[in-house]
Amino acid sequence: MEKVAKGLFVQVAYKGTLDDGQVFDSSEGRAPLEVAMGAGMMIPGFEAALMDMVVGEKKTFTLAPEDAYGEHMAERLMDFPVDQIPADMNPEVGQTIGLTTNEGQQMPALITHIDEKKVSLDLNHPLAGKALTFDIEVLSIAKETAHKPAPAAGGCESSGCSSCCGNCGCNH
Repeated sequence: MEKVAKGLFVQVAYKGTLDDGQVFDSSEGRAPLEVAMGAGMMIPGFEAALMDMVVGEKKTFTLAPEDAYGEHMAERLMDFPVDQIPADMNPEVGQTIGLTTNEGQQMPALITHIDEKKVSLDLNHPLAGKALTFDIEVLSIAKETAHKPAPAAGGCESSGCSSCCGNCGCNH
């Protein structure tokens, strides 16, 4: 029986909960999560927990913050002058806004305080500093991704498709 290993694609059903039982994420009602093992796209502890599992195997595990989204860091709490907030924006405490880094990447920021001079933002990941418990089940293990590549511009004919995959919007 094939085991999960680096270089394979693993389809996983999962539910993630916090210490108080609150569900923060789940694949229920959605397509399963596909993990490209070894690609570094998942939090390290999640990928490590999948290693050596087999299809149909279930597991429950808890990740410490350092194996998930890291510790909550005080240096990621920042104040911005109110005059730097766009005039058409109406910020509210508890709202998550998107900031753009110097590299052009989007970063979520939670508004934690507002007064007449400044807006305080928390740039930590919302799950930073939290232990995460996952209930997972391995649904499939494959050498290739289950996701079909996007068709080339112009639809199926341009990408060499000979029958409809159902994902490209063509009329086959």
